[in-house]
Amino acid sequence: MTTTAHPGPGPDRAPSTPSAEPSPEARPVPSPVPELPAEAVEEWRTEEAELVDLLARAHRRLGGVAAFRIGPRPTVLVTDPEAVQHVLGRHPERYVKRSHRARMLTGEGVLSATGEAWKRQRRMLQAQFTGTGMRRHEQRITAAAHRAADRWAGYARTGETFDVADEMRHFALDTIWRALTGHPLDEATEHELDRIATVVAALPQLPSDGDRAQEAVAADLARIDAVAHAAIDTARRREDGPDGPGVLRVLIDAAEQHPEYTDRLIRDELVTLLVAGHETTATTLTWLFLLLDRHPGAREWALAAGPAGSPERHEAVQALVAETLRLYPSAWILPRHALTDDTLAGHRIEAGTDLLVCPYLTHRDPSLWPDPGHFDPTRFTAGGTRPAHLAAYLPFGLGARACLGTRFALRESVAVLELLLPAHRVDFLSTPAGAAYSITVRPDGPTPAVLTTP
Repeated sequence: MTTTAHPGPGPDRAPSTPSAEPSPEARPVPSPVPELPAEAVEEWRTEEAELVDLLARAHRRLGGVAAFRIGPRPTVLVTDPEAVQHVLGRHPERYVKRSHRARMLTGEGVLSATGEAWKRQRRMLQAQFTGTGMRRHEQRITAAAHRAADRWAGYARTGETFDVADEMRHFALDTIWRALTGHPLDEATEHELDRIATVVAALPQLPSDGDRAQEAVAADLARIDAVAHAAIDTARRREDGPDGPGVLRVLIDAAEQHPEYTDRLIRDELVTLLVAGHETTATTLTWLFLLLDRHPGAREWALAAGPAGSPERHEAVQALVAETLRLYPSAWILPRHALTDDTLAGHRIEAGTDLLVCPYLTHRDPSLWPDPGHFDPTRFTAGGTRPAHLAAYLPFGLGARACLGTRFALRESVAVLELLLPAHRVDFLSTPAGAAYSITVRPDGPTPAVLTTP
């Protein structure tokens, strides 16, 4: 981060007398945000490229705060770490979420909620994924990781082809289901909850009209609702799993003191946590195995860091996850809406402006990350070189609305990798050609593979 030095009293300079507040005319006047030319936007439209391609074009040409126009008003792209910190960290009350693309799936859950309702809901859930709450999940995470390891051992014995993304989705869904309900995931429930991935994948292509969009996925939503309400009924009957009650019981008990926790809101929170708690982790783990396929030395490096169970091995596996999240952050884009006029990095932001904070581009900025396209987990080890600015790395967001399940996601990812990496080498039969940009950045295609023993 560049700072500007301001001259102060020196050996030949007497301290100045404090002056009065400068007049409005003397203050720097914020400039408009530089805007991408219309022809560059039209070229993007002609190419029918992903939104990220337009954002990358604006970032390359105009820098860390840039505007582009695909509607009547310009949208402001924010990638500069200091500007990101201003929007997400320092002034979340000025820059707010208005809605979420997944609202038809998650309803009024904590991901979509705003204002005072969001504050209440976040407070209710936060303790479940930090401190003591995380300790309650340890046994469940370990059990899910061992279940995944047993499945992979079976594939290794038989030589069966399997899809890595599907397996990682099974593991992540099993883990969050155990945390929420106290029960391991059964096959019938998994089959029904596969509808979540179907709806998430469909979101970018759904009609802009809300009613038509809802109708397009109504059958999938009905099956998700049926699973959610069955789980709520089970928790209400105190039919606990082998590791005791899950987070769902906390929400049900909350309804006794907080009437806003209706069955509908409890359903929305349950589905929100299912979406946020498995889709992002599954995607991260899938990308990690694809990256290790391209960079096999990284797997050997992590395993050579120390014996199984050692702090050195643990740190190295964490670094693999962290570097994967740099290239493919869970929250790749964070929309915000300016409630008031403001100045951002010297530029004028008018009330009503839409902004897109883009961790995906911040993480790939060569001025922040040397050789940003290269997969290098040593960036995240002791002595590794990474930017000092807090907002240069924000795979789970930043500030008040950062993902409350960050610790859970990192813990489950490392737990399963510490079992799978030493036991197997993943040999992909084919790999996706690119990425699909929706709620997450996911591989755009199947990931068939077989396992070999190192």
